[in-house]
Amino acid sequence: MNKKKIINDPVYGFITIQSDLIYDLIAHPYFQRLRNIKQLGMTHLVYPGAVHTRFHHALGAMHLMNLAIETLRWKGHHITEEEEEGAKVAILLHDIGHGPYSHALENTIVNGISHENISMLMMNNLNKEFDHKLDLAIQIFQNTYSKPFLHQLVSGQLDTDRMDYLNRDSFFTGVSEGIIGFDRIIKMLNIYGGSLVVEEKGVYSVEKFLVARRIMYWQVYLHKTSVSAEHLLVNILRKAKSLSNEGHDLFATPSLHHFLTQTITKKDFEENPLHLHHFSNLDDHDIYSAVKVWVTEKDSVLSQLCNNLLTRSLYHVEISHVPFSNERVERLKQEASALLNIENQDIKYFVFTDTITNHAYKASDGSINILMKDGTINDITAAADNSILEGLSKTVKKHILCYTKELNNAK
Repeated sequence: MNKKKIINDPVYGFITIQSDLIYDLIAHPYFQRLRNIKQLGMTHLVYPGAVHTRFHHALGAMHLMNLAIETLRWKGHHITEEEEEGAKVAILLHDIGHGPYSHALENTIVNGISHENISMLMMNNLNKEFDHKLDLAIQIFQNTYSKPFLHQLVSGQLDTDRMDYLNRDSFFTGVSEGIIGFDRIIKMLNIYGGSLVVEEKGVYSVEKFLVARRIMYWQVYLHKTSVSAEHLLVNILRKAKSLSNEGHDLFATPSLHHFLTQTITKKDFEENPLHLHHFSNLDDHDIYSAVKVWVTEKDSVLSQLCNNLLTRSLYHVEISHVPFSNERVERLKQEASALLNIENQDIKYFVFTDTITNHAYKASDGSINILMKDGTINDITAAADNSILEGLSKTVKKHILCYTKELNNAK
């Protein structure tokens, strides 16, 4: 069977699958599941075109990895065929552990385990299944391989993951501010002392990349309607899990039922393969089909929450640079309790506060180093002559107050 295939991608054009191993990994149920997990969670309720999936993103990131390795080889750096395949496998599988609706339900279905942890568990399973052909990819993914620049291309401040999701999310949302010069950034990549650097000629493209990332967070990823929809979905799952723990028999697919009726920790996940088996069966369809059924549940809180999501009657969201006063939050809770006839323990599903943070560049996560023409290395914030970058390196924290729209309507 010919496993060297070409995929037509709407963002980059043709993406080539160049090895049997990568073809087989893409065909695996673990990876095919990503077709049914939206890249941007509930953001399609704001930007209707944002229905692209983790499957699209993983292929796009692999394509950019291929371009980056071609560039580094052209500049005289030795990268073996095995290292190339390992890096492509690492980026292809970097998001394989995402749960339904991507980040929206992380730490809701299971406790204390991130999608990166689950990705690692799945990669280890695949490594056994594929006779240890993923050994090198796992070393690159975990940053234990002798060439750190390969890991930086998978996970870093200027990795192929971020370059693809900014480009792709901008394309599908129609938010042009997120468009980046990924091709020029890749052409400006180089290696210095074993680590990834960007040649000085590419400094303005990196600046635009960081500015685009900041804008995309406020305008897309942390758009207040997206935040509202994701909190509503999270609260639906929390309420359903609470009812299940109290003995209520809620409709759910077998794998969703597995997580609703049990409290599963990170340690449980790592020690019992049954949990990973059920997790690998979960996608957006499990959650949404349950929500459509739960709208008729006898429990009025769960029913109301589900109805609000299905009818897009989302929380009203206020955003502030300072925390909201306890007095105001308590007053809203009392008003909601009286208006909706809700018991005190359930008010938290209708009125609550949270925080959102945005940092386009965090040097503590690994710098973006610029290779100057005189051979010296500078951090991007020092190499650029743009004072905006100093602001982009600071974490912006905002406070949000969410409450059911019935409170607004009652005014």
